[in-house]
Formats: sequence, structure tokens, C-alpha cells
Amino acid sequence: MQENSESLNAQAIDLASQGDYPEAIACFKKAIILDKDNYLLWYNLGITYRDAGDTDHAQFALKQAYELNDEDEEVIETLANLYITLGEPDEAMKYCSAGLEINSLNPHIWNSTGVLLFSQGEYQDASEAFEHAVTLDPHYYDALYNLRDTYEQLGNTAGVEECRNKMKDLPAEGGNYYA
Repeated sequence: MQENSESLNAQAIDLASQGDYPEAIACFKKAIILDKDNYLLWYNLGITYRDAGDTDHAQFALKQAYELNDEDEEVIETLANLYITLGEPDEAMKYCSAGLEINSLNPHIWNSTGVLLFSQGEYQDASEAFEHAVTLDPHYYDALYNLRDTYEQLGNTAGVEECRNKMKDLPAEGGNYYA
């Protein structure tokens, strides 16, 4: 059977889901040799490097994905979140802004923007970003969680209580709990 980029991608995703990052990375690299302009392969490689704790290679692969498709909102959000984690707010804001320019109705990018602003102590601006996220998706647990913490920083006890009440009825998503 001849290897192709799609089968290698599927195999790599399976390996990564089992925590076998070195083998997954090897599969993604083989797939990229066969299809170097496929941004999803670069994106998946970047995610795998990130999950393996190799942020330098993750940055490189994710930037390759972005260069190949600078309008994919997941690529943009992932880059923004990576730079937030790395403590590089200017780079993170660059990607948050790019994402919101493409789609100002993306609650995940609004949440990432809020996380970035919160991490810089800009609580009022962070609350507005989280409020946008929750307005766009009232069931977005991560954004509610972050908004609740931001309201606590601002001393908005009514807002804190409202977020808690809304969160009680939602399953925890387990995502961006930076706030």
C-alpha cells in the first residue's frame, strides 16, 4: 500500500492521541514531504509539538500553517494561545486582532483576547472581551469561567454571582482557564 498524506495524517493523529508524540511527529513530517503546501498538516504538526512540550517547533509549524492559510480561525486562535502561554503579549495580540478582523463573531478568539488582556492586568478590557464571547455563545463555559474571575478582580459581585449561576447548568469544557 502506498503512503499518502491523508493516511499519514490520520495515523499521526491516532498516535498523538495515544501520547506517542515522536512517532506522530515522524508521520506528520512524512506527510508534509508528500504535501508541503497542506496547511492542515503543518497545523496538526504544530499542535503535536505543542502537546509534546516543544514550543519552538510548535511555533515554526503553526506559523507555516498560518502562512499557507492566514484565514483559518483555529490556526489563528492556536497561535494566539501559544503566544499567551509563552508570555509574548505583542505576538498574541497580533493573532487575536487578525482573527477578529476575519470573524468578529468568533467567541473563542474573543475569549483568547480576554485571556491576554487579563494576563496584562487590563481587567476592564478583559471583561468586555469575555462579555463578547459569552454574548456570542451563552453556553461557552470557559468564557464564563474567565468572566467570573475577571468580575472578581473588578469587585463586581453581582456579575460574579450571575456567572456562577450560569456555569452551574453547563458542563465544564476544560480549556483556557488563565483568568
